[in-house]
Amino acid sequence: MWLIPPFIFTLTLIFTLFGTGKAVDCIPKVIAYTITVGKPGYGKFDRIQAAIDSIPSQNNRWIRIAVSPGLYSEKVTVPREKTCVILQGNSREDTVISWNAHSITNLSATFTSFADNFVAKNIAFKNTYTNGKSINGGSTIKQSLAVELVGDKSSFLECGFYAFQDTLWDVVGRHYFRNCYIQGAVDFIWGNGQSIYEKCVISVLPLPGGVGTGFITAQGRNSLNENSGFVFKGCNVLGIDDTTRTYLGRAYGAYSTVIWYKTQFSNVIVPQGWQAWHYVNQE
Repeated sequence: MWLIPPFIFTLTLIFTLFGTGKAVDCIPKVIAYTITVGKPGYGKFDRIQAAIDSIPSQNNRWIRIAVSPGLYSEKVTVPREKTCVILQGNSREDTVISWNAHSITNLSATFTSFADNFVAKNIAFKNTYTNGKSINGGSTIKQSLAVELVGDKSSFLECGFYAFQDTLWDVVGRHYFRNCYIQGAVDFIWGNGQSIYEKCVISVLPLPGGVGTGFITAQGRNSLNENSGFVFKGCNVLGIDDTTRTYLGRAYGAYSTVIWYKTQFSNVIVPQGWQAWHYVNQE
């Protein structure tokens, strides 16, 4: 057994401050065991999905999946019953999960987590579908997710998220992102999660041809009774080049809630800042 890394204790405190939720805490203080993933001969498994599949259902002990540097071309899902998982790479620059898909929204994600109590650290998630470029003169801007996040009490530390449209689907639940790099052009942080993004870099891609304006967020709070919303604290918002222009977000719900606190903005943000979308006069 190994002692739990300090960041687990920090995350436990953060989620306590978030309030109550459905997720039951994992057994604390120790990691039960570590599963290794790497190229053949360098890990117990050579695919991340195989390592996840090996975890017992209804698990309540912290289990670490240690992923060696490399490009893992696979579509990965953490099922609801595979709880208390730490997915840890070497760095987001050299440990990458990548896929190329643009099907129905909930089928296109490179990485999907339905499980509660999930932690990812030092790893990148990419959907490489055309990056919004035109093919044969036609528009190829389609929903192409890097991550779909459904489980409660999930955290991403020093991770990277790369796609063009709908990069990070923060569906529902309490989530925490710290020191992450999130890239996209259209609604690339969206959903109805109750989430904090702290000290993250938000990197905005230009639309094809430099024409049009993108949107960073599309938060989906639909009623006063919901406690969802996105908080960006101490982040840095920048554009890839001088042609990039974007809104901070648009209302994906009647009570869409996004807070930017002590965040630095480059000139990528249009003066209007926010678009009401389907909820004009409800700002």
